[in-house]
Amino acid sequence: MPLSEYEQRVLEQMERALTSDDPRLANTLQSTGRGNALRYVLSGAGVVVGLLLLVVGAATSRTWLGAIGFVLMFAGVVFAFLGPRKKQQEGPVGVVGEDGTVQPPQGGARKPRRRQGGSRSGGFLARLEERWENRRNQGGR
Repeated sequence: MPLSEYEQRVLEQMERALTSDDPRLANTLQSTGRGNALRYVLSGAGVVVGLLLLVVGAATSRTWLGAIGFVLMFAGVVFAFLGPRKKQQEGPVGVVGEDGTVQPPQGGARKPRRRQGGSRSGGFLARLEERWENRRNQGGR
């Protein structure tokens, strides 16, 4: 039984609210495990083919074939453990209004604060040189 138009709109509003409030949770709930299963199957196939190439290369004294097999096995294991890269959002996308529209967050984009002590020009080395000069000038009186 399909959802009515009203139920579809309410569901879309709830999805937008969830996405704007907690984007990481929304990404987790939206992602499916199908990609992971395919990833593991391909990785397993790569490891098995690489192992076969390694054994055949060792049996026939063809080191280049064994090296290719080893590289293929290693790539299969790395492919299995490294997940796909995901884009990270820095904060809420917006605020959901009463009518269901999404407005940009109030206050604009936040800029990272700089530390009070590290705001001198020149950075760390300049401060060290300044301290050194102060000590030299005080000691040579």
